[in-house]
Amino acid sequence: MRKIFNNFTGNPKNDVLSGLTVALALVPEAVAFAFVAGIDPLVGLYGAFMMGIVTALFGGRPGMISGATGAMAVVMVHMIQQGNIVGMELATPIENLGLQWLFITLLFVGAIQILAGVFKLGKFVRLIPHPVMMGFVNGLAIVIFLSQLGLFKESVDGVQQWLTGKNLMIMLGLVGLTMGIMFGLPKITKKVPAALIAIVVVACITIFGNIDVSTVGSFIKDGGGEGLQGGLPTFQAQIFGLFDTLNGHWSLILSTAFVLAAVGLIESLMTLNLVDDITETRGSGNRECVAQGGANILNGLFGGMGGCAMIGQSIINVNSGGRGRLSGVVAAIALLCFVLFGAPLIEQIPIAALVGVMFMVVIGTFAWSSFRILNKIPKADAIVLIAVSGITVWQDLAIAVIAGVIMSALVFAWNNATMIRARKRIKEDGTKVYEIWGPLFFGSVQNFNGKFDVKSDPENVEIDFIESRVSDHSGVEAVKVLAEKYLESGKKLKLTHLSPECKVLLLKADPNLETVIEESIDDPRYHIATDLLDAEV
Repeated sequence: MRKIFNNFTGNPKNDVLSGLTVALALVPEAVAFAFVAGIDPLVGLYGAFMMGIVTALFGGRPGMISGATGAMAVVMVHMIQQGNIVGMELATPIENLGLQWLFITLLFVGAIQILAGVFKLGKFVRLIPHPVMMGFVNGLAIVIFLSQLGLFKESVDGVQQWLTGKNLMIMLGLVGLTMGIMFGLPKITKKVPAALIAIVVVACITIFGNIDVSTVGSFIKDGGGEGLQGGLPTFQAQIFGLFDTLNGHWSLILSTAFVLAAVGLIESLMTLNLVDDITETRGSGNRECVAQGGANILNGLFGGMGGCAMIGQSIINVNSGGRGRLSGVVAAIALLCFVLFGAPLIEQIPIAALVGVMFMVVIGTFAWSSFRILNKIPKADAIVLIAVSGITVWQDLAIAVIAGVIMSALVFAWNNATMIRARKRIKEDGTKVYEIWGPLFFGSVQNFNGKFDVKSDPENVEIDFIESRVSDHSGVEAVKVLAEKYLESGKKLKLTHLSPECKVLLLKADPNLETVIEESIDDPRYHIATDLLDAEV
């Protein structure tokens, strides 16, 4: 338990104040993402509360904030719509069956994420290259910015239209004031979160100045919601009697669950990496996987929309001084208190203040240094950085990160494939020696094979791997096939300075190769990436 609750708080005041700031910023985000998914705003708020409290207490990254997210909301839409259609076609129609399907799906999402943590898959976030990380944060900043632009609209006769004239000027003025306070206040004092003070100041101006602006309450009602007021989340026992409605639709549920689990983990682990860099500390990716899974199961059981880590709110929290688990706990409990007791007050907060806070998050998130280094880094890395940013905006974060990792891996494999070399020399006794240099793996096998001239080589041939590394099973197979070619041609062959693992695999493939493998006290020692040696993984 000590490990779980370590770093609960280093500075209670900072954690409490930053948690309150984050809670205020969570409200419109959770509501907006609930509208995206096509469900009641309270389901989004409940989801944000349950994600926040569980991951704050048991997650792998103190100070990181989780809640309902847009990346997961867009994945839920099709399944919820399909469920509602099925519900209306039943002999006894069931309203909002899609929402019930969502709760069932979240149980599978949580199980998948917990298994990812148990099998320590969180460590693979370390494989994400820096250009992908920079492209990710840049794309995320653009996505956050674009999502805020929709708040510069108002409902006119039920139709959303862009603000114009006086209303636009008021909105821009309040957004600018919020950003000005957040920029200037830290230069005077850092004892209180600038974002919280900015929200309070702008709210007081609009409330006591009787200025007619869009507020959290009007935002909810314009979207079709009834308000922020609600009760405690309740146990959704009815979902266990609805499994028969899934007959013929299990593929939809399970595929959605796997996509939601993947999107949630990728966004959460990327957020963890980013917060690690900001705080110069290190969180536990595997523990975060388990906590995310547990939180999503709780959402399924108690009627929340699920979610994952939120980069924007996490940055607000960290920049406001929230570094301990207490900040996340305060944010989650404050959010629930808003729903239970504080709805009339919170609904009066102007949307402009929250937009200003998020615009400052955009400025702080975007890696402005990427403009400066684009012409200084390898072209391939620059292309990956730009591509990941674009895909993040065009599709979503998970697809962008996966695409970026694949692109970087292909570039790495190609670069290493061209590095294989073979220095040739003739010994005094006429033996031809091939001194191999560079990694031998699936990408370099073809170049490796092109270095040898089996027919024209002399009677005695030696292949020296002292400066080469046979990295995978493709490399082992290439060595085996080459050795067999020399033996079939009647040549005498020696393979020197192979690692013990490589020798074992070669002899398993062809015991006759024992006569050509030469033992040496200075043979290299390393492991080969192959399923035959999975004990090392």
